[in-house]
Amino acid sequence: MAFDIEMIKAVYDRMPARIAAARALTGKPLTLTEKILYSHLWEGTPSTTFTRGGSYVDFAPDRVAMQDATAQMALLQFMQAGRPQVAVPSTVHCDHLIEAKIASTTDLKVAVDKNKEVYDFLSSVSDKYGIGFWKPGAGIIHQVVLENYAFPGGMMIGTDSHTVNAGGLGMIAIGVGGADACDVMAGLAWELKFPKLIGVKLTGKLNGWTSAKDVILKVAGILTVKGGTGCVVEYFGEGATSMSCTGKGTICNMGAEIGATTSTFGYDDSMARYLESTGRADVAALANGIREHLTADSEVYANPEAYFDQVIEINLDALEPHVNGPFTPDLATPISKLKELAIKNNWPTKVEVGLIGSCTNSSYEDIARAASLAKQVSAKGLKTKAQFTITPGSEQVRYTIERDGFISTFDSIGATVFSNACGPCIGQWARPGAEKGEKNTIVHSFNRNFAKRADGNPNTYAFVASPEIVTALAIAGDLTFNPLTDTLTNEKGEQVKLEAPTGDELPKLGFAVEDAGYQAPAEDGSGVQVKVAPTSDRLQLLAPFSAWEGTDLKGLKLLIKAKGKCTTDHISMAGPWLKYRGHLDNISNNMLIGAVNFFNEKTDNVKNQLTGVYGAVPDTQRAYKAAGIGTIVVGDTNYGEGSSREHAAMEPRHLGVRAVLVKSFARIHETNLKKQGMLALTFANEADYDKIQEDDSINILGLNDFAPEKSLTIELTHADGSTDSFPVNHTYNAQQIEWFKAGGALNIIRASIK
Repeated sequence: MAFDIEMIKAVYDRMPARIAAARALTGKPLTLTEKILYSHLWEGTPSTTFTRGGSYVDFAPDRVAMQDATAQMALLQFMQAGRPQVAVPSTVHCDHLIEAKIASTTDLKVAVDKNKEVYDFLSSVSDKYGIGFWKPGAGIIHQVVLENYAFPGGMMIGTDSHTVNAGGLGMIAIGVGGADACDVMAGLAWELKFPKLIGVKLTGKLNGWTSAKDVILKVAGILTVKGGTGCVVEYFGEGATSMSCTGKGTICNMGAEIGATTSTFGYDDSMARYLESTGRADVAALANGIREHLTADSEVYANPEAYFDQVIEINLDALEPHVNGPFTPDLATPISKLKELAIKNNWPTKVEVGLIGSCTNSSYEDIARAASLAKQVSAKGLKTKAQFTITPGSEQVRYTIERDGFISTFDSIGATVFSNACGPCIGQWARPGAEKGEKNTIVHSFNRNFAKRADGNPNTYAFVASPEIVTALAIAGDLTFNPLTDTLTNEKGEQVKLEAPTGDELPKLGFAVEDAGYQAPAEDGSGVQVKVAPTSDRLQLLAPFSAWEGTDLKGLKLLIKAKGKCTTDHISMAGPWLKYRGHLDNISNNMLIGAVNFFNEKTDNVKNQLTGVYGAVPDTQRAYKAAGIGTIVVGDTNYGEGSSREHAAMEPRHLGVRAVLVKSFARIHETNLKKQGMLALTFANEADYDKIQEDDSINILGLNDFAPEKSLTIELTHADGSTDSFPVNHTYNAQQIEWFKAGGALNIIRASIK
């Protein structure tokens, strides 16, 4: 039986009436996205319509999911909210703090010992407030959620950008910062701008070497890393219904890489099969009972151009496997063009490591198809040329693939099986020799390939592909190898060709596991004590941020003018810094150390206007804070792309940055800045970015009349005494302006319970 089955029944009981009301209000057939959104309004039954891309709307999500790195800050904030228990079903998943170094058992043992203080904190907080706790080794949050909690037609938020993975089971699942999660756990409404809709029509059927991963790699090439911003992507068509539920999850997972709010699929037989296989036949039965409400109205998919803001069509019969990268997940290359492009761009063609698994591609089907290729290594007299690693997505998947012989197959080709955790995908990889900074190529089935992300080496060229293509390229050890057309030389000197991968969608014998790793909370947590040692360097209780002083901000200094791509990895790196995710002051020592300074093309090197000396960004900002001087950060387009980590907003807030001014924001980061009481501003004219000089003194004017859709003014005083001024825009609504005035949304929650 599923978790929270009564909640799911309640959602399904109210959906038909709410959808009917929304259809009557809008006067048109509804997409699946609209059905789920309108049936999860905070007000209950819809009473008004909303403008896509314009209306801010209050929603009531069904559940909250948190991974251990972001859960620390989310729960530290929740502890300040004064609530005795979470208001909606919530879970914590310990997956981010386990470093991949040797092998699964050894690495897990080291992590449990090294992170004991954090795990004990998360376990006790979960126990106290009624939160389900998934222990280290249980698996990656998104895979565990798909196996246990996701359900068609539901709405979930999670403190990780890849929460969107649950769209593979027909949910609207959205990545958020910890402050948003805190609101929902505290029983408050969750606000989102009503999204625009992109429809992706899939025709034909996946075949041969092509997999679901290639669909999203293709879409990323079409839409780019920001083309989905402010949008929900809804997939439909015969190609959608013909693929597996976990394949759909892979597609939705990487929707985060196009900036989409989330992605989803309509309920179909593949979802029913997956629910039944994972012990949730009761959910499948409920979903079958309201099946018509768990997909778009038939008119929508028959004439998608009339109902979506943008429509993309992909013929799966003709789709080639893709390899995306390096350094960005939207540089999409069909496998037939990869050799040509690699030689043209002087990419290192020797594949050093192939890595499969992660939250994106660790399903039974993924592993089975990769194993079918691994079996061919000995059968065809080959040897694997590159290192090869597997990261299972959950203990349930790991246990099942071991039972079915896949792990022994991987062992036979010299592969390493890492822990059921994020590992190399998020920089938790102790890769030997990475510190040398040598130019090299790796290929993985993860979702992101930003510079330095996997191993900390800026010269590692990381390419994203399906597990099947990664396995083939690892066997060949050559980026230019095309398994669809090329042969390999075996140990006898013979030319042999790899056969196309095969694998079952779901295990024939069903899933199995001895200990899934779940810990239920105490029935009454009121007596549970949560302790944080004042001397800890891993955990730190939060103090409220100061409210706005009620005046324009004058005399601000420029901390950094960031050039080019500035993701949340650049603003607040992961890897070794993950250990400080529960200690705001300590992790603030990584603030913006990866951003490129426009004025000297260096990272972590900015001018301190008080001394004229160049130094590290955090040190410089701490000097300004000590002197009582506020600062401003300036950035380029799609600033804050990538992870949902709110530390990228909390660190500048903590150290005294008052505003972030950019050409454009990624959605989650902009919201995180607002939640923490920061000013998130955009250039009305992007060319004004060029007016900002290194020694500027900066004023932000118009705050006494701060209002929705009303511009503010930036006034620059340059070192030579000359001045410039220009308007800047914002997207604050009335409620968000109150967050700014109060010094953060949490201050308002706290005040409401006094």
